[in-house]
Amino acid sequence: MYIPPAFRDDDQESLMATIRAARLATLITATAEGPLATPLPLLLDENEGEHGVIYGHVAKANPQWRVPLVGDGLAIFMGPDAYVTPTWYQTKQETGKVVPTWNYVAVHAHGPVEFFEDAGRLLEVVTRLTNLHEGGRTAPWAVSDAPADFVQSQLKGIVGLRMPITRLEGKRKMSQNRNAADRAGVISGLSSSDSPSDREVAPLIPV
Repeated sequence: MYIPPAFRDDDQESLMATIRAARLATLITATAEGPLATPLPLLLDENEGEHGVIYGHVAKANPQWRVPLVGDGLAIFMGPDAYVTPTWYQTKQETGKVVPTWNYVAVHAHGPVEFFEDAGRLLEVVTRLTNLHEGGRTAPWAVSDAPADFVQSQLKGIVGLRMPITRLEGKRKMSQNRNAADRAGVISGLSSSDSPSDREVAPLIPV
């Protein structure tokens, strides 16, 4: 990922927070036939390894787990993002020398990918993923709510993945390269937007 110095995020807690908050990630693996990519929810275990370990699963019919891998895998986690119109910049009124851009947060996690079919490990992964996403509900659903034989039959249709993170890249592009007046204009514009995602970006821009 290309990261100009002004947008680099090297803060470990910030990177972990972006990974934890991402509801859907993209797993990319390189093969001799070209890259393969799958969007899927991933679970971060911060208690394993130096940078944590990522867990998830793919459909057994997905060829990504069968094709021999070349090098490490890449998991992409996206945070809040928003379009930025030049009309919000004070500089537009002064010189007109402005163009549109996009503000966003992204984290790239690199590491060796292991695919596995062990039913016990798979059950642990799907249980943890389910608990993560059901946790905030009034009446959360649990894997144990389904008949055990049905769960076992469903596990036969997926393959687990484990990726210890060996390297993290973080990018937080939030108008840091604009002057204070331009940033204030962007904050005001995003804050008054009808889009919830735009309003989510506004407080991330430095004043």
